[in-house]
Amino acid sequence: MSVPIDRRTFSRHALSLTAGSAAVLGVVRRVMAIESPPSEELTKTAEAIHEEIVIAASPARVYAALTDAKRFSSMTAFSMVPKAKPAAIARDVGGAFTLFDGHVAGRHIELVPNRRVVQAWRSADWPAGWYSIARFELAGDGSRTTIVFDHTGFPAGQGEHLVQGWELNYWTPLRKLLG
Repeated sequence: MSVPIDRRTFSRHALSLTAGSAAVLGVVRRVMAIESPPSEELTKTAEAIHEEIVIAASPARVYAALTDAKRFSSMTAFSMVPKAKPAAIARDVGGAFTLFDGHVAGRHIELVPNRRVVQAWRSADWPAGWYSIARFELAGDGSRTTIVFDHTGFPAGQGEHLVQGWELNYWTPLRKLLG
């Protein structure tokens, strides 16, 4: 379900969500239509995904699962693509990654060990040259990590499909691998 809101409201809402509420809910999921103010000449509407996922593992283990090719490949055994070729993931900013038999590819924009992963991320079935931004913020609470996840810039109409894909190919497998 898409809910139209402006960017300021989206930002305030995202900041108001706390790790405590995520722990109670388990996952907070939003696909929102963000409306640009009329003065902006760029995109007038776009979809965005905001999720908060709690994983029963330290931020270091979650970060490694997202950025280490061997660990990510182990995770795919629990995904919807269990027989995928091993992932290829560079370990440096600007480095490329290819996941799920090449269905997902991109480059690392920012890597802050155990705290943040920001990627230019694309699906192979998107128009040529179309990249979105996937941002994973990791916040530790003892032996648990809350992933504050934001995904923006993907093609219109892909939000619900992507939410399902993140759950089936990332969040559920992460819980099974690390939990």
